[in-house]
Amino acid sequence: MRTYIKQVFYIIPFFISMEIFAQQQVTGIVTDNSKQNINPVLIINVSNRKSTLSDASGNFTIEASENDELRFVKEGYYRFDKKIKQEDFSSPLMISLDKTEIEIPEVKIAYKPTGNLERDNSHLNESRKVVSLRSELDEYMKSPLNEALPDNTVSKTFKPDYNAGQVSILGVLGAAVGLFKKATELKITKANFTETQNFLKRVKEEIDLQFLRKYGMDEEQIDHFLIYANDTRMMAKKYRKDFKADTVEYELRVAFAEYRKTRKLDNL
Repeated sequence: MRTYIKQVFYIIPFFISMEIFAQQQVTGIVTDNSKQNINPVLIINVSNRKSTLSDASGNFTIEASENDELRFVKEGYYRFDKKIKQEDFSSPLMISLDKTEIEIPEVKIAYKPTGNLERDNSHLNESRKVVSLRSELDEYMKSPLNEALPDNTVSKTFKPDYNAGQVSILGVLGAAVGLFKKATELKITKANFTETQNFLKRVKEEIDLQFLRKYGMDEEQIDHFLIYANDTRMMAKKYRKDFKADTVEYELRVAFAEYRKTRKLDNL
């Protein structure tokens, strides 16, 4: 029995030491693909749920073990995942994020062009300037010649004004593009009271707020902070219709970095 107890006491420190040495520090720097600083970037260790923000120079340090997965999140950039290998502990990581493309929603036009320029333009409600210009060109082309045409020559008056024709076509296309652009613009509207409350409720349900509780914040204090974050970062306005957990958590952490400067919070 005594031999068994001794073996247990030897085994327990062994596992504790393995756990201590398994957790190491991973360092690195985050930039965009042109090597420009894009701080702050949210870095999340998906394996142990620990996270941090890159500093003003793009540098970061986070606890990790071999085979842990790090996730790098920045609004306006593609998310990047990195699996930690043994050699990553001996040299800093160089992380480069790519910008996301701006996707324009597809616009379905019920009207099918007929090929008749006059009819198609009237359906697109072309501008008054374009209508006036086309009318003047039509009158000019129909006007009588000011001088007789000599043999084998073409009067300067009768020569087509290619530049004027080009302006007309470009004007028509410009009007059409303007209508398409106006139809495809995404409008971000201000959230009303009910929408704001629903958004904040969703934040508390879907975002891990443990990084607030470790500073000793109770539920009432967390509610006060969420109102502060929403007011300063306009979160309900921007994300209530397009709720992305990674982006919302990033906004909360940026807001909390400012919030701590004016309040005394104990790091437990």
